[in-house]
Amino acid sequence: MKKSALQTARAAYQPKLPVALTGAVVAVEGQPTQSVADQEDIKKLFPNTYGLPELRFEKNPNPTVGKPVNVGVILSGGQAPGGHNVISGLFDGIKKINKESKLYGFLMGPGGLIDHNYVELTSDIIDEYRNTGGFDIIGSGRTKLEKEDQFDKGLEILKKLGITALVIIGGDDSNTNAAVLAEYYKKIGAGVQVIGCPKTIDGDLKNEVVEASFGFDTATKVYSELIGNIQRDCFSAKKYWHFIKLMGRSASHIALECALQTQPNVCIISEEVEAKNQTLQDVVNYIADIVAARAAQGNNFGTVLIPEGLIEFIPAMKVLIAELNDLLAHHPEFATKTREEQRQFVLDNLSKESAEVYASLPEGVARQLTLDRDPHGNVQVSLIETEKLLSEMVGNRLNELADQGKYNGKFSPLHHFFGYEGRCAAPSNFDADYCYALGYNAANLIAAGVTGYLSSLRNLTKPSVQWLAGGIPITMMFNMERRHGQMKPVIQKALVRLDGTPFQKFASKRDKWALSTEYVFPGPIQYFGPAEVCDQPTMTLQYEALDK
Repeated sequence: MKKSALQTARAAYQPKLPVALTGAVVAVEGQPTQSVADQEDIKKLFPNTYGLPELRFEKNPNPTVGKPVNVGVILSGGQAPGGHNVISGLFDGIKKINKESKLYGFLMGPGGLIDHNYVELTSDIIDEYRNTGGFDIIGSGRTKLEKEDQFDKGLEILKKLGITALVIIGGDDSNTNAAVLAEYYKKIGAGVQVIGCPKTIDGDLKNEVVEASFGFDTATKVYSELIGNIQRDCFSAKKYWHFIKLMGRSASHIALECALQTQPNVCIISEEVEAKNQTLQDVVNYIADIVAARAAQGNNFGTVLIPEGLIEFIPAMKVLIAELNDLLAHHPEFATKTREEQRQFVLDNLSKESAEVYASLPEGVARQLTLDRDPHGNVQVSLIETEKLLSEMVGNRLNELADQGKYNGKFSPLHHFFGYEGRCAAPSNFDADYCYALGYNAANLIAAGVTGYLSSLRNLTKPSVQWLAGGIPITMMFNMERRHGQMKPVIQKALVRLDGTPFQKFASKRDKWALSTEYVFPGPIQYFGPAEVCDQPTMTLQYEALDK
């Protein structure tokens, strides 16, 4: 494969490890832990891995040569920048413990474990992927590890290869499954440790002990570069309103971070919309009022950032979607009706409030809500082009304002969705360091003999050499949630905290950004140069550090 000049130079980059991990380590136990909620329920479900202590690694004054270990690794779920460095760090870590150690990668996600598809990862393979984006070293997949027959099938190949530790690199669902797998293997005495690593560009896998998920730093820097480029064009042409949808179905961390980096005219935060019980029309009116106010100044241009999951956070839309799911599940004959009959059928059978919401939607979006279903019969909200929905409704609202003599401008919307552009980018220096250290740290958790732990690094706003390394029991992040009609233990998703410093900083500035054009142009990720340009963590992370 031909390499670009940057790839060649980047391959030589040596990620910086926390000082504690640069030599032999000893694991120091902290206090026993408990889950964030539903303690009794979680404890019953995880009798062998609940209540374990937090661990931190310190330099070992009496190092010894460790025993060779065979380790398996899985990339699970969507891609995130830095995954290759987690595997590189894991490889180097187990080789440092004993050079005879071996690393096996299961291909295309958890399905590779179940189907016994694997490759031994040698130094020749690893060296081709250091500091690169993507998950293509072994591929990823979304097969869920949640059934005992899957665990047993996986155990067959683990035993055959002599693998005694499995590292699962994934998001909240993947690490939930890692904890379930760890509990099962511990219960049956399988002799296999399970360690997790926190991955998701969405930034919703974090808490008091996990300061950041990997990939968030790089992805938001990529999106912010693109937003900055659009804003420069916007400021130059002075005739377009750009509606930009960003990844983040379950939380608005990406939108908030990009807003802090680029200072757009509008950024909608889903969690705030829900907290204020706003309607879709409330959101539309808010944007339209800003468009009108800027037009009054002669500025018929601007940028609007929209989280991917906004629709699901609007209380009235959430109720409408739930009613539609129930209604259409009980009326299969709906599909045989004409388009006009379908619309009238829906309006006649919804509650008064939901019918009003449905009637207010552009016809194309309303129809989308009734046609696109997932395998469980639910609306596929992620397919709704929220950026186009909002711009159309804003246009309609501006026409109303014009009829009232409150708007005299020109509204020309353009649309963007930034998602895949950021998932496989070459990792920033922060993510290159963070991911390599997460993998190297996971090797030390394996050497410590623990299972059901998540590789953890803290103090992330400091230079990487000052990061604190260790591990936390995955069960301490659990609560019980209803999934597919049953209560299940899952890692609690981290939403944007409206009382947190990142949101408060944004809220204190947004009115000014709305009217006075104060765009910031971050530019592309820099890999070589002064630390203040190349090594800075996200603004979210820096502001969150002020809360502690």
